[in-house]
Amino acid sequence: MPAIQLTPAQRKEKRSDAHHLDPVVMIGADGLTPAVVKETDAALNAHGLIKVRIFSDDRTNRESIFASLCGELNAAPIQHIGKLLVLWRPLPDLEEAERADGKAGPRVVKIVKFSKSGNHRPQVKKLRVLGNERVAQGGEIKRAKKRLTSVKKNAQDQ
Repeated sequence: MPAIQLTPAQRKEKRSDAHHLDPVVMIGADGLTPAVVKETDAALNAHGLIKVRIFSDDRTNRESIFASLCGELNAAPIQHIGKLLVLWRPLPDLEEAERADGKAGPRVVKIVKFSKSGNHRPQVKKLRVLGNERVAQGGEIKRAKKRLTSVKKNAQDQ
């Protein structure tokens, strides 16, 4: 029994999201091997919602593979139709994985530059910005300068 339980409405939404997807993992004559489980786990980590194609004609075998994949990988079974299986698992939070303590520090910033003519796709870059850096208007990373205090304030402090 999988740990993730979805309501029928949630499952219906995931089915509609998976409609246009192509199978990412294909299971051949060898059946469910550890390599297949590892690839399915990697695909779930990368995409969250995946389709798996099984080339076996035995329906009971396909159902057992579906149940064992969901159980081993802690995934929710979305749909089993014919030789296609649809699995879903929430994506791991990437920003929290990059920041060890979840506090301020290095962060990933997405910079979008649009084309001048408007006929081309915008360029998207992901940059890592450290705590003492900022992103300037042109998409450049600049190091934050030390904050200057006024001369009068310096004289008062002394």
